Amino acid sequence: MKRVFLFVLDSCGAGELPDAHKFGDYNVNTLRSCATSKELNIPNLKKAGIGNIDGLDFLGVEPDPTGAVGKLAEASMGKDTTIGHWEIAGIISPKPMPTYPNGFPEEVLKPFREQTGRGVLANAPWSGTAVIDKYGDEHVKTGDLIVYTSADSVFQIAAHEQVVPLEELYEDCRIARRILQGKHGVGRVIARPFIGTSGNYTRTSNRHDFSLEPPQDTMLDAVKAAGLDSIAVGKIFDIFAGRGTTEHIYTKGNTDGLAKTLTYADKDFHGLCFINLVDFDMLYGHRRDIDGYARALSEFDAWLPGFMAKLGDDDIVMITADHGCDPAYLATTDHTREYIPLIALGKQIKPGNFGVRPCFADIAATVCDILDVKLETQGESFKDKIL
Repeated sequence: MKRVFLFVLDSCGAGELPDAHKFGDYNVNTLRSCATSKELNIPNLKKAGIGNIDGLDFLGVEPDPTGAVGKLAEASMGKDTTIGHWEIAGIISPKPMPTYPNGFPEEVLKPFREQTGRGVLANAPWSGTAVIDKYGDEHVKTGDLIVYTSADSVFQIAAHEQVVPLEELYEDCRIARRILQGKHGVGRVIARPFIGTSGNYTRTSNRHDFSLEPPQDTMLDAVKAAGLDSIAVGKIFDIFAGRGTTEHIYTKGNTDGLAKTLTYADKDFHGLCFINLVDFDMLYGHRRDIDGYARALSEFDAWLPGFMAKLGDDDIVMITADHGCDPAYLATTDHTREYIPLIALGKQIKPGNFGVRPCFADIAATVCDILDVKLETQGESFKDKIL
């Protein structure tokens, strides 16, 4: 095979895992919630066989699917972006990353204040939009940084672009990243810039993630080491702290990400193109916007045939997710512990249902098997079930 395009529809979960209750999640299913919306129109994904995946028959069973489909359980102890993507890329994380339900301790904040030269506001779990509504005016008045977290292992810094220039905000994140190591090694430090005036603050698309470096080689490292192309689209580069990529491009949302991925379909490369589409999670899942999530899925579905038409005989497309974020689950606004779907498409794909796999790392093993690349991982390839 020449090219593998691996899409992560960020947070598009396929139903709760058996241990979801240990993560505080009950009766969650991101795709099921989207199916309740009149905005959901995904004929191409249905034809591929998404409704044939175990537990997703509410989407409609396709008797003659075009794709190979299944779902995967998460073996890592987490339900966040970093751990999910790392597992997709071959790393299982047996211990959860640190979280801060009571805010960050002084041993973190003291050096952060000293090195940034700015004070700290909030320092608690918050919704990203609610926290700027609450503290935006004080931030604009004082210049203090809005620091907050969530149920995930994240240290987020919100700042008005006219108060803290973007490059300064990014440097403040780098400072935090250097501080947050070891026992305080959160998965991501995230820059959350916003604009606007009192009562009308809105976040911008200039978000930037500063991730913990993966503890071992991933699928990306293996592909690059083999001399093949390892292309990152969207926040993939940040999630892996820049490791293992030969080329990367940032995006400003799903529509931009799809447009940029389409250009890669026209390029002659050999290897992996790894794409994250963040709007599902950031704009619709966390904000519990069922119709918005459904529209985003419909946009991807409508875009897919034109993309597939550009691919060659030796190209494969895989469509999956990294965790859930059920837009109908009102107990929290956080991610939900779910299976992830997988749909494989291409001229050499053998249509059918390959069942339920025990870990996301099976994706890394399969991609490397397809590209004839060696990777040490606990995942097992299902190449023979889809080709």
